Amino acid sequence: MCRLAMKTASETFSPFTVLEAMESMQEGYDGSGLGLLLRGLEFSDYKYQAGDPILSGIAHTPEALHRLNAIMDGKGFELKYDHEFEVKRSMIEAQDRHKYVLRVYAQPKAWDSFSKDEVEGELMMTRIGLRLDGAAHGDDLTAFSLWPDVAMIKEVGWPLEIGQAFGLNNDRIKSRICFAQGRQNTNYGINLYACHPFFIQGVATMTNGENTAFVPIMDWLSGKSFPGYMGYQSDSEVFAHILHYVTKQLKLPLQAYKHVMTPLNNKELAAHPQGDFLLGLRNVCRRLIIDGPNAVIGSLPDETCLLVMDAKKLRPATVGGKPGEWAVASEICGVDAMIPDRDRSKDFQPMREHTVIIPPDRQELEIWSQFDQFPLVQAA
Repeated sequence: MCRLAMKTASETFSPFTVLEAMESMQEGYDGSGLGLLLRGLEFSDYKYQAGDPILSGIAHTPEALHRLNAIMDGKGFELKYDHEFEVKRSMIEAQDRHKYVLRVYAQPKAWDSFSKDEVEGELMMTRIGLRLDGAAHGDDLTAFSLWPDVAMIKEVGWPLEIGQAFGLNNDRIKSRICFAQGRQNTNYGINLYACHPFFIQGVATMTNGENTAFVPIMDWLSGKSFPGYMGYQSDSEVFAHILHYVTKQLKLPLQAYKHVMTPLNNKELAAHPQGDFLLGLRNVCRRLIIDGPNAVIGSLPDETCLLVMDAKKLRPATVGGKPGEWAVASEICGVDAMIPDRDRSKDFQPMREHTVIIPPDRQELEIWSQFDQFPLVQAA
């Protein structure tokens, strides 16, 4: 098992508060990896301009950093801000980290005439190109994300120690959303790409569980000939790609995500007001049905956050909070650490049919059931 913590708030906050919540759940991970996703960024020494792409990753050698610079320059990216972490190297187990990259760029002027979809495609292909360049040079360059208003940090070690090593307790970086996952290394070697959260074109997820249906799902997604469906250093990465496929490719509303991963049975569909549509969706996406247990936390480009469980419901998660501030964690003590002054009687632990949605206004939870009717046209 791993441990998950997520906080979303109308006002920016320090990611260190989420790492302190991870400390309260420390028996659930083994120090083999910490992943952070920050969305809705605020820097103490730079005024971020909405829409500018942010590159997150690691240049493990000076040569890798030189190639990164050449690739970004060659594509027409203009560097606007280079965040220098106040890294305490003695607290980092890995010694092959030349530079932790968190850079804000102006997008290439050649893209000014591109559509939104074209820009998103180019950002994805640039990130993939950086990743493949690193792989071709002995994995000396790691690229986690390239997207507006998003930063990712991944490192081997214990969450609170990594936060201290990066100086995340100094308020130089704040965000409206923070995901944190402490990894329990069960199936794969230690690889930073295997550390949650996972990110693709503004869609992010992290998972506590084990996806025993991983291989057929991976094969199906890989067969869609979409360049972003690649990598798969972890069996949980497919959850991000399924969410991307449902919302970005099929252009279905968020509620359909649960119907694709854990569809209702024939008897339940026969009684559902949208049973015919959902039966067709289940048949078309049959290869994307997951086999748990899994608890999945996700977010979308508009800062919507979500929590879903699979039918086995053997990986716990609790959501709690108040208007303007909500938290999700694997254990209630994690929610306590992030929002101690909430009304605990309103905490919610979803069952197998639920999707918990925290909309961008963060005023209240939306608790949706698979047995409910949902709009078949995705909101613009």
